[in-house]
Amino acid sequence: MSESNQFDWVDFYKELSGILLRYKSNRRELIEKVKKIYEITGINLPTLEKDNQIVDIDPFTFYGLFNKNLTDANRLAILKAVAELFDVKTPLPTSFDSIPVLNLLNATFYGFLPDREDDDIPDLWELFDTALSYAKNPTPETIAQVSKYFDLCIKKKGNGNGKITMGLYWIAPNSFLNLDKCNTWYIYKSGKLPKELVQSLPKNETKIPSAKYFDIVEKLRAYLQSGETKLKDFKELSFEAWKCSNDDDVDTTHYWLYSPGDGASCWDEFYDAGIMGIGWDEIGDLSAFNSKSKMKQAMKDKINPAKSYKNDAHATWQFVNEMKPGDIVFARKGMHQIIGRGVVESDYEFDSSRSQYRNIRNVNWTDKGEWQHPGQAVMKTLTDITAYTDYVTKLNALFQDDPEVPSEIDLKPYDADMFLEEVYMEKPKYDTLVALVAKKKNVILQGAPGVGKTFAAKRLAYSIMGVKDPSRVMMVQFHQSYSYEDFIMGFRPTQEGGFELKRGAFYDFCKSAEEDDEDTPYFFIIDEINRGNLSKIFGELFMLIESDKRGIELKLLYADEKFSVPKNVYIIGMMNTADRSLAMMDYALRRRFAFFNLEPGFNTKGFRAYRDSLQSEKFNRLIDRVEALNGTIAEDESLGEGFCIGHSFFCELKETSDRTLSGIIEFELAPLLKEYWFDEPAKAKSWIEDLRSAIK
Repeated sequence: MSESNQFDWVDFYKELSGILLRYKSNRRELIEKVKKIYEITGINLPTLEKDNQIVDIDPFTFYGLFNKNLTDANRLAILKAVAELFDVKTPLPTSFDSIPVLNLLNATFYGFLPDREDDDIPDLWELFDTALSYAKNPTPETIAQVSKYFDLCIKKKGNGNGKITMGLYWIAPNSFLNLDKCNTWYIYKSGKLPKELVQSLPKNETKIPSAKYFDIVEKLRAYLQSGETKLKDFKELSFEAWKCSNDDDVDTTHYWLYSPGDGASCWDEFYDAGIMGIGWDEIGDLSAFNSKSKMKQAMKDKINPAKSYKNDAHATWQFVNEMKPGDIVFARKGMHQIIGRGVVESDYEFDSSRSQYRNIRNVNWTDKGEWQHPGQAVMKTLTDITAYTDYVTKLNALFQDDPEVPSEIDLKPYDADMFLEEVYMEKPKYDTLVALVAKKKNVILQGAPGVGKTFAAKRLAYSIMGVKDPSRVMMVQFHQSYSYEDFIMGFRPTQEGGFELKRGAFYDFCKSAEEDDEDTPYFFIIDEINRGNLSKIFGELFMLIESDKRGIELKLLYADEKFSVPKNVYIIGMMNTADRSLAMMDYALRRRFAFFNLEPGFNTKGFRAYRDSLQSEKFNRLIDRVEALNGTIAEDESLGEGFCIGHSFFCELKETSDRTLSGIIEFELAPLLKEYWFDEPAKAKSWIEDLRSAIK
């Protein structure tokens, strides 16, 4: 796609900004047009005020109507209505590349009444006005004006770096850089930018002052214009950041149960300030610790050497390093009451100006009230409850009348070409694999250690689906204790002392797929499929998973209901062919699956390109020796091709220093070879020395 088409949203947004500015003093008419947009489209009007009694609106929230987690179809429908109502002459965008989007739970730039200050929305209009003036004519006077309102607006409750800079980027992407979490990661942590440049940038504070923001903007602009990079402007940087962060799996929103102070004593303060705080001020800035053990030791040293602080160090570590913007927080009081819900907006910050609870994050508290907690809550200050899906569902159900609960996500395209760029497999093999999935519906990816079975499984699903939609993919791992009750349903103890019937992972997944169109594929992925007792786990599903038995109903063991596996559910299992401890798979299940061998991809086009990009003679020599080693392994009667060394041991290397390559040999390959040739130690030693010599 040409740049003119890729970023054609810029011209549409630019014309719209000029038109929107005319409503700065006529906001009642703007509100009526907003309502009309949703009448025309038939899409539900998002919550823009308590009970949607809208009395005022700012221009950035207006832009947020079509720059949040929506499907492209809904986004285009809204933009078409906008173009009609506001007489926008520029053609509708054909691409939305590089546009950052709001979280549906945090989609206004102002707080709702009665919490909103009188100048909140007027200040946002002034920021909009001065930003457009600066974009047209960047002089000391215009930068001073926009800086004034930048500093005012970023301090308002519910706003922060990501949100304010995102709004500025929407209206003038050639002048303003968005510091959303994707760009912030790319700039500061990805390693893609020169180290000297990154070190020269101001720290990305939670609510960054305008002076530091414009320092970042100008230094990055100078870098982009220097010719040192293929990227030319902020649009290309933002798109590249999205592509790089999207190379990994789609981020999972985490859910947290949190106590705002002892007995929720700080709740009102935290709610008003738009923050969440955690204690342990005695040990200072928590980001200074690079491990839980060091946090724990500091607690012992500064507070009480007799206590273990195991749970406390775990909570503080998660608060700093694992919680992320976009996560959902449920605030609790005691064991039986939920008092609020919010969306995390910022990274961790140590605020030395506070008298207590100096370890904070910005949170947009979307709900405040009193709700009965389902059962008895854990008493830890902070708990990641994401894995307890039934529990999270019950907590979300407390807020089911809130129309702000996200119902759509922005789905990123993913196709066969993207799969082949990431997974080192030749296209004919990929086409064969896709055909097997379509025909058999149940496929097992089997292969040696390091051939990328887990990496390939999700990407295979996404490539067939055409989008990265995590809601249609579920992964579980089988083990010796995994049971039918975990997989389908069974009785489980409750906190009250009794038992209740709980639905298993596969049951819930099939029910979700059943509600969707029959042509919309869903993928259930099972890691280590041959480690479980398969007859015990699958039970009556032995028959139901067969491709020609889909839709046939059988009565379930624990429930008086008929159950079937929908036609749009596909099962991908993974099996390590080098695990000697595993018994043969149950024949009844073996004949229901197609088995596809994943082989080391050293000779694929993708790996060769990756190898060339590293430009490392030592890396090349090491790969050559590994390929020779694989030849020996394949010819060994006690091993065979199923034990060959896979390419993923060597993937995603940022550098190929002696330390990095030696680490792969000593801590990954050497133990594996000693296990392979445990009865021939001299042979193992010889090959380990051979690998070592490759990097000398």
